Amino acid sequence: MTLTRNVPLQLDQSAMLFIDVQNFAAHRKGAEFDGLSDAEFDAKYGWFFGQMKSTIVPNMQRLQAAFRKVGGEVLYTTIESLTKDGRDRSLDYKITGFNVPKGSWDGKMIDELAPGDDEIVFPKSSSSVFVSTHIDYVLRNLGVKQLVISGIITDQCVEGAIRDACDLGYLVTQVTDACMTYSQDRHDHSLRTIKGYCRQVTTDELVSELR
Repeated sequence: MTLTRNVPLQLDQSAMLFIDVQNFAAHRKGAEFDGLSDAEFDAKYGWFFGQMKSTIVPNMQRLQAAFRKVGGEVLYTTIESLTKDGRDRSLDYKITGFNVPKGSWDGKMIDELAPGDDEIVFPKSSSSVFVSTHIDYVLRNLGVKQLVISGIITDQCVEGAIRDACDLGYLVTQVTDACMTYSQDRHDHSLRTIKGYCRQVTTDELVSELR
């Protein structure tokens, strides 16, 4: 038997995971951008938000709709502390200054990608969802062996989730045009770096596969 990562999805053992597409980091009014003037925001994040609006979020919506149409599991993770003051978050997040308080607007997915009332959301307080949530336990209970990943930031939390999922025995598919980071160079470099861990497809290819 030849082992390969290039395995088409088997729906009864597959799930779609969206990473950190939340108000905190994907909405102009998110706390990550507090204190920035419009000029500063545009200079630092204008390209990123332009890509999100024109391409990335629409592709995410297509993936969400396609999985829902075939009855697949759609899952989400957001940066959100288990406490209001963030005392439970990772040392790295404390050093960085990230604290998305429990139950806050910043911890919610953006409206364009709002979870359904029976879809699972994992609040996390570290970069990798596999470190600070019980997602592995839940995926195994759901019978998931193949995980499709989309989200932000490509070279941070997305990469972390892909590596950890692979090490835990999942077959991972990354949707390359449904992930984004703060520059095209960073995004492209991340895709090249993580390629050895996962199957990489476009939104069109995955939607076609689900049909």
